[in-house]
Amino acid sequence: MIEINNIEKFYGNCENRFQVLKNISIDINDRDFVVILGASGSGKSTFLNVISGLEYPDSGSVKYDNRDITKLSDSDLTAFRRETVGFIFQQYYLLPNMTVEKNVRMGADLADKSNYREIIKSVGLEGKLKKYPSELSGGEQQRVSVARALAKKPKVLFLDEPTGALDEQTGRQVLDYICRLQKEYLFTIVMVTHNLNISEMANTVIQMNSGKILKTYTNQTQKTAYEIGW
Repeated sequence: MIEINNIEKFYGNCENRFQVLKNISIDINDRDFVVILGASGSGKSTFLNVISGLEYPDSGSVKYDNRDITKLSDSDLTAFRRETVGFIFQQYYLLPNMTVEKNVRMGADLADKSNYREIIKSVGLEGKLKKYPSELSGGEQQRVSVARALAKKPKVLFLDEPTGALDEQTGRQVLDYICRLQKEYLFTIVMVTHNLNISEMANTVIQMNSGKILKTYTNQTQKTAYEIGW
């Protein structure tokens, strides 16, 4: 479980200092599928960065199974991210001079995992092992980033607008891969999106505005990537 207690985050200095996150507290259960909704500037991406260990909050705590990651040193926090969490962003962040296999293997090697070929097969790219990012479509590149994130078998997968740069057909395909892999590997999903339709796939939905959580609710039924609107 992730326990988030009284998180606050500020940016800027002196008269230009402004508060991005305002006293946020919430728990995220293991193996949940959480979608964080909010308009641009609502603080949802900053919230994701803080709870995933990419940024420190200015106050409050973030605990993974009672381990407070906000108290960790920079080196220990880096080790925590390497061992515990995976990231998928709107931009693919693939290394252009490395093949599909090497990009994914790099993610696996970071956490000393060796099942990267299995992950590549699971996202339908076993025939693209020797291709470079420039030789792939946008959807294929995003599937490589999915495979790279999952190759180290993270406990929590964080996603920030993972379909933002994809067309509808490809976006649905990528979301479907992620959901199927969650059922197989049993990781927790925390996804930031502005697409209200995607929230229908989640178990838990968090609505944010102006740095605060406005509402949290649970979907009684979860739709698939091919059942939601777009």
